[in-house]
Amino acid sequence: MALKMLFAELMAVAVRITPAAPRLLPVKQVARKQAMVASPAMDLPMLPAPINPDWIVAGAPVARLAEHSRSHDDAAVTAMWDCTAGEFNWYFGWDETVVILEGEVHVTAEDGTETVLRAGDIGFFNGGTWANWRIETYVRKIAFCRKKFPEPVVMAYRLRDMLRGEAPKAALAA
Repeated sequence: MALKMLFAELMAVAVRITPAAPRLLPVKQVARKQAMVASPAMDLPMLPAPINPDWIVAGAPVARLAEHSRSHDDAAVTAMWDCTAGEFNWYFGWDETVVILEGEVHVTAEDGTETVLRAGDIGFFNGGTWANWRIETYVRKIAFCRKKFPEPVVMAYRLRDMLRGEAPKAALAA
């Protein structure tokens, strides 16, 4: 009973802070609210995205980035990223799912697990973690990035699932 009351209170707070009516967007932002954004992946304009020099382990990797789309709340971004040969450590500030389009990358996770991601492979990197990337020639990926939920939101989802009798969802794990 106490858990149900706690959950009800969390939902009441969420309802109070959620606007009752949609805000009117300035004209220049209306395009961000499109129902769908589509474009040929190879036509995205790639811009320099230098890797932090302190993170580079070997070589002189050159990275580029093109943002494809961004959610209206800025909590999710889809982008194209590519990089030339080199080795570097990378910090994943957000949860990131990658699909390798071209080339390959040798990844060593914080726990020492080594994986080679090649064209057609999908990888997931938990936000708040480091990984070592070694690129022998070139790699191009699509990255789906999502900000991690704040811990109270994660706990509310876990509580909801527990009250429903559902197993914990790995995708919502902190």
